[in-house]
Amino acid sequence: MGVSLVGASVALAQQSVPTPADVYGELFEQVQLNAVYPDSKSFVDALPNRPPEQVLSEYRELRKQPGFDLKKFVAERFSTPPNVASDFRTVAGQDVRQHIDALWKVLERKPEDQRPHTSRLALPHRYVVPGGRFNEIYYWDSYFTMQGLEESGRHDLTLDMIANFGVLIDNYGHIPNGNRSYFLSRSQPPFFGAMIELAAVKEGDAIYKKYLPQLVREYQFWMDGVSSLKRDSAHRRVVKLPDGAVLNRYYDDRNSPREEAYKEDLATAKLAGPGAPEIYRNLRAAAESGWDFSSRWFAGKTLATIHTIDLIPPDLNSLLYRLELTIAKGCELNADPSCAKEMKGAAQARKAAMTRYLWNQQAGAFTDYDWRAKKLNAQVTAATVYPLYFEIATKEQGKAVAATVRSSLLRPHGLATTSLATGEQWDEPNGWAPLQWLAIQGLKNYGEDQLAATIAQRWVGKNLQVFKATGKLVEKYDVDGDKAGGGGEYPLQDGFGWTNGVLRKLLTLYPKLAQ
Repeated sequence: MGVSLVGASVALAQQSVPTPADVYGELFEQVQLNAVYPDSKSFVDALPNRPPEQVLSEYRELRKQPGFDLKKFVAERFSTPPNVASDFRTVAGQDVRQHIDALWKVLERKPEDQRPHTSRLALPHRYVVPGGRFNEIYYWDSYFTMQGLEESGRHDLTLDMIANFGVLIDNYGHIPNGNRSYFLSRSQPPFFGAMIELAAVKEGDAIYKKYLPQLVREYQFWMDGVSSLKRDSAHRRVVKLPDGAVLNRYYDDRNSPREEAYKEDLATAKLAGPGAPEIYRNLRAAAESGWDFSSRWFAGKTLATIHTIDLIPPDLNSLLYRLELTIAKGCELNADPSCAKEMKGAAQARKAAMTRYLWNQQAGAFTDYDWRAKKLNAQVTAATVYPLYFEIATKEQGKAVAATVRSSLLRPHGLATTSLATGEQWDEPNGWAPLQWLAIQGLKNYGEDQLAATIAQRWVGKNLQVFKATGKLVEKYDVDGDKAGGGGEYPLQDGFGWTNGVLRKLLTLYPKLAQ
């Protein structure tokens, strides 16, 4: 194959694809600042009923008139997408597995669903959206959705979604946060290699060879700039540490308010003050992490102290370790031993660096490392389970993590995300399906079957309790008390892709929990 795996030039896709802010200019700003819609995401996903340039021209003319009504103007020219699956209820007495199997069809989108003048990036194959306000494919969500699709006998849909991600890599050089123009400046936790591994259970080794070019381009995106990076510095998503070790951070190529949370980000920036010049990039980088937002990214006690790009996280680096090994396997199958050797070497170097920098002996956990301050964060979060899921931890580390999880994060209804209650959604008391699955399987990898089963039993019990009471599965759950879940920038969403996927998988592994 003879391809250079690092240091490739990565085109910034956001320069060539206009976002809603680019398209609507001052109209976009006024709609968001005046909260024309309660949810800032509504306008960036809205569909105009006439060409955007005509809408903007009409706005510029009509706004000068006395008594101009912005809300009325927008309502006459845009329609907002409905909340997906919000009215879907279970059939009385239906088993939750049947409910999930039926719900996949509600959450499925087809290529012909695409509309003109939308922020949604067209995809050639079918895909599953999470539900609620999330009416597009999301990168890391999809891996957990696929776990359930496989159990529901929908391997065809798993393959279609993987094919769509391959197309996104081909078109934009990476997999964006979701298939929206305003998401192109960032990605999400890179599960593409893990998706290929999941599909290979049925597809065999051929799928590694088929997607090797896309796996390599994905890797190049995350490693862009490494070849010219000086020690103790960073470029985009790569950090070179003082000893020459290379690890990765979350990032975003834009330093401006998120368009889907424009008003909210301006408010956070005001609180942060002029001394936080990269506040928007830090907010966006946290969105790339999927943990938007969590105290794990804070230097202080509030969102205004966010400093995501200063932190090297164990979850991201675990995923890139596995991506390196996945590429190595693809290279071996392609009869390219030099590529395979290079990637195995990169994986081993990353593993060693993770042990040096991210293993927190005192906490008995893998924690985030502040590369600017040159110190480990003391806070234990559920991200510590990633090195167990991807089998990076030693046996001793795995045992220590299990003890820490049991003492610090285990709750009556599953695993807490952190042990701090801040009002942010990726903090206490919320539990999230992807982290339950990673913990359960990660603990099983290290012989901690009893703790894994306890987490599964508690989490499934909570899912079923809410399902029986409401006929719904939701985005996140309160693992401490009786509520479904809450906090964060928007109301609790139902649907919900990754909850369905993980629950369907867990009920296959632990069938007695369905009774």
